[in-house]
Amino acid sequence: MDRRRALALALIEFDRESNRQENRYIWVHNILKERKRHGEYHHLVQELRLNDGRFKAYFRMSRQDFDNLLSIVGPTITKQDTNYRDSIGPAERLSICIRYLATGDSYRSIAFSYRVGFSTVVGIVQEVCEALWSCLVQDYMPFPKGEKWRAIAEDFAMICGFPNCVGAIDGKHIVIQAPANSGSMYYNYKGSYSIVLLAMVDARYRFLMVDVGAYGKSSDGGTLSLSANMMRPYPGLNLAPEQRVFNYRLSTARRMVECAFGILASQWRVYRRSLGVSPETAKKVVKATCILHNYIRGHSEEEDPSTLSFMPPESSPGMQCVGQVGSNRFASYFSSPIGRASWQNVQNES
Repeated sequence: MDRRRALALALIEFDRESNRQENRYIWVHNILKERKRHGEYHHLVQELRLNDGRFKAYFRMSRQDFDNLLSIVGPTITKQDTNYRDSIGPAERLSICIRYLATGDSYRSIAFSYRVGFSTVVGIVQEVCEALWSCLVQDYMPFPKGEKWRAIAEDFAMICGFPNCVGAIDGKHIVIQAPANSGSMYYNYKGSYSIVLLAMVDARYRFLMVDVGAYGKSSDGGTLSLSANMMRPYPGLNLAPEQRVFNYRLSTARRMVECAFGILASQWRVYRRSLGVSPETAKKVVKATCILHNYIRGHSEEEDPSTLSFMPPESSPGMQCVGQVGSNRFASYFSSPIGRASWQNVQNES
């Protein structure tokens, strides 16, 4: 009798649990099964394709750039359908990732608007970011060689008035949530947790090389080692005229990397808040936005030339001079008749 009673109770409990699971499954299923009718990709995005301006405001890139990007990464991010359900197509997967990068909205917010699961959004963002980097890097951030180095130097000489320069280097702290059990490794001097994006940029605001993932505690002095080929402004206030001119001319070149970071953060608003992801995922996100930055600029070569013209740089107090011999040579050259620029003394005296 006791055995029968125990079996009956077990069957009743099993039935209750099955009903709870079924009800929970039906609730989730009812939300997600309408994806193709009410999901953002299947109605709003399709309507936006009829208006280039609004499409660009939504994705931060033109419809042509998006479609071309899809043709490049689509084969890599395509998933196979199963007997139980259809997979999310490559165009929708790319839309979810680009929308995340363009807005910085939470995974959960995007999951609700696109009517997909939270974990699905997490996986899509990681996979598509990896695909963007691997599929685009060879064409849009190749390692410069031979004539490419000369072309970069010519651009710096023409646009910035700084000869023999092949890149402007700087670092940017990418704010993240404090990783578990990380101690102070990611804690930076600004009082937040971050990883570092170290980038070298050409005179047209394009990334030549990036290194992502250094701990936030790293300083400029620790990340950028002393080198005869690395120029920084002369320190102090009581500088000779030649040194002030050198600092100003150097700042015109250094401004290119500062502007590139500004364009990056303006284009991809995921940078406007702390990245609520792991450091490894944050690296994928940063690399994806950097390569997308180059991709979009590479398709906008007919841009207004005024965007590349000279603008007075901001001063950078407290920096130290590295490569003293090279700096002295440039300082003398910039004050000589052959190396003097028409604007340097006016700007320097103001």
